[in-house]
Amino acid sequence: MRRLSLPTESLARSCANHPWLTIGIWVGVLLISLGLISAFLGDATTSEIRFTGNPESKRASELLEQRLTGERKANEVVIITSKTLTVDDAAFREEVQQLYGEIMALGPDVISRGLNYYLIGSNQMVSSDRHTTLITLAMTGNLNDARQNIGKVHRILEQNHSGDQFQVLMTGDASLNHNINEAARKDMQTAEILGIPVALLILLLVFGAVVAALVPLLLAMIAIVIALGIVAVLGQAYEFSTFVTNMIVAMGFALGIDYSLFIVSRYREERSRGREKTDAIVASAATATRAVLFSGITVVLALLGMMIVPITVFTSLAAGSIFVVIVSILTTLTLLPAVLSLVGDRINSLHVPILGRRLDAQAEANKDGLWNAIARSVMKRPLLNLILAAGILIAAIVPLSGFHLGAAGVSSLPDRMESKQAYLILEKDFSFGLVSPARVAIDGDIDSPSVQGGIERLKTMLATDSSFYGTPTLQVNTGRDMAELSCPVVGDPTSEQAIDAVRKLRADYIPEAFNGVDAEVLVTGKTAGNIDYVDITGNYLPIVLIFVLILSFVFLTVVFHSIVIPLTSILMNLLAVGATYGLVVLVFQKGFGAGVLGLQSIDKFEAWVPIFLFCILFGLSMDYNVFLLSRIRERYELTGDNAESVAFGLSSTGSIITGAAFIMVAILAAFASGDLVMLQQLGFGMAVAVFLDATIVRCILVPSIMQLLGTRNWYLPGVLKWIPQVRLRE
Repeated sequence: MRRLSLPTESLARSCANHPWLTIGIWVGVLLISLGLISAFLGDATTSEIRFTGNPESKRASELLEQRLTGERKANEVVIITSKTLTVDDAAFREEVQQLYGEIMALGPDVISRGLNYYLIGSNQMVSSDRHTTLITLAMTGNLNDARQNIGKVHRILEQNHSGDQFQVLMTGDASLNHNINEAARKDMQTAEILGIPVALLILLLVFGAVVAALVPLLLAMIAIVIALGIVAVLGQAYEFSTFVTNMIVAMGFALGIDYSLFIVSRYREERSRGREKTDAIVASAATATRAVLFSGITVVLALLGMMIVPITVFTSLAAGSIFVVIVSILTTLTLLPAVLSLVGDRINSLHVPILGRRLDAQAEANKDGLWNAIARSVMKRPLLNLILAAGILIAAIVPLSGFHLGAAGVSSLPDRMESKQAYLILEKDFSFGLVSPARVAIDGDIDSPSVQGGIERLKTMLATDSSFYGTPTLQVNTGRDMAELSCPVVGDPTSEQAIDAVRKLRADYIPEAFNGVDAEVLVTGKTAGNIDYVDITGNYLPIVLIFVLILSFVFLTVVFHSIVIPLTSILMNLLAVGATYGLVVLVFQKGFGAGVLGLQSIDKFEAWVPIFLFCILFGLSMDYNVFLLSRIRERYELTGDNAESVAFGLSSTGSIITGAAFIMVAILAAFASGDLVMLQQLGFGMAVAVFLDATIVRCILVPSIMQLLGTRNWYLPGVLKWIPQVRLRE
């Protein structure tokens, strides 16, 4: 049997022998990254979701942009309302015309076109009580240009038109983008304020020394900054999702702290056994560092599953998360040995009273401690404990029957946001479809009687459907072979009412209206794009699951030279992920306990979250499994005793893995405390999954299954004996 030996020890020894050079290189990279973040990160992200495939909404949008409208512009609506005046009063008219004039004075570089009630006299721009009217704007350039310029419009509204007599609000593509970006930034700040102190406290409890607690936190911060620098550069050529910064911070703190924690803990353990400083660093690299490398590869393989989905939000979030995982691995492989070489035994400096003295002797005492007792207690009745643990997870899976994919729209934003306030007025007195109408692209001879007849029939159908608002407007290109019929849809573009309306438009109205007509008719717009986004996500979910499972099985088979360990690990992780999905549905969709937890109840599971959750959770679950199983395998290679190896593995890693898990739970739970419901779902789901993995899976399922299987845990069929085994220790 061939064994593959990874050069983690030689790399650690080299970095430990040249600490200042190693640290200097990392400081240089860190400073460059800070400069890149300052210069470029602001332009590298967007809240817009793009398709890399070719769904109907994308085909329709491209046809319209190429042959009629040019590049899609951001639509904005300014709402002017008064409690005392109506649009028929001179003071109201003066306010609107002055505001309109100031906005249009920004020039064609900012505003492409604008309309108001007093220009066109359309009652569609006035509420039924005549106390509210609209100014509709088309921003110049694409959405990125609009996002950069929208602040100029907001400043006009805030500086000159924020009195008691009138309320002036604004919403639309660029405004929503701006508000979501601001909310994501504030959510990240909230998570850092809440999560980092808790993480530091847990590190102090685990290590009992301030210096040892600060080192993992410092390395995590370095990994985050460098990953953000990478995104800032690559984002100039490829736009990343707004939430990529949140993901990098969450993953960076969660995994970066975990990885360093395990290695620092192993280093302290080796020093307590009497190894010389450099030898202790190398011994840690041969064991804990190698487990970190395997664990990181597993997480990266799981994240690669998201790259399959042809939607930019998945590819960009996966890429950002992969960047921070890789940088975290590199810092633990190189920077941490250099830091440990310089710090030496001062890693135990600034002891926390009582804890510091107790934890110095923990490595030797562990095997007789609480975790050893837990492991042996579980293994005494393995079948009963297996049934109980699996039963709990299966019960948590039951709510998954109410699983409903969707997209959280403007209605899910906090009420204090201006875009949300403006939306509520639009929803009450007008239609949000004025900002985001269904856009019907008609490709054919527009002047032909058959096409004209189809257009009129469609207009007649929509006039009888209360889900559509007002009269559709027709725009035709100069060649008279492409037209757009703009159909305002009632409500939030992501609402079920709007989605049902556009699905009916696609499936019923258009086929009936244009039956036998020589024209291609497609639907695009915000709602149509959301429909395609949700449908594609749902279709790719099983594909991603299969892809990640196969990759994980192959990798774990190579690492542990067994097919049983990968199979049982995958089954346990699937149970944990399923239970997590069920609990997310229970809390968010069904509202059970949402108010108590300070979470928002919403009738849908944000479409990108389940796939992201699966890939992240599968990677994180494997993360702890690799650490635990590596220690079990390490002991099994020495003793050949399966039961004793399982007990030793759990007892020797129990406090460290539990500390790491609680750190991860604290950081991820902090991300669930923000305003954006999709980040609440993600943070809550990840925190729950880590908790389930660190308790039910690791403490009960793993020892139960491994005790029941005995030496069969390490079974590898003869036909696979050719697979080289990666050494877990030297």
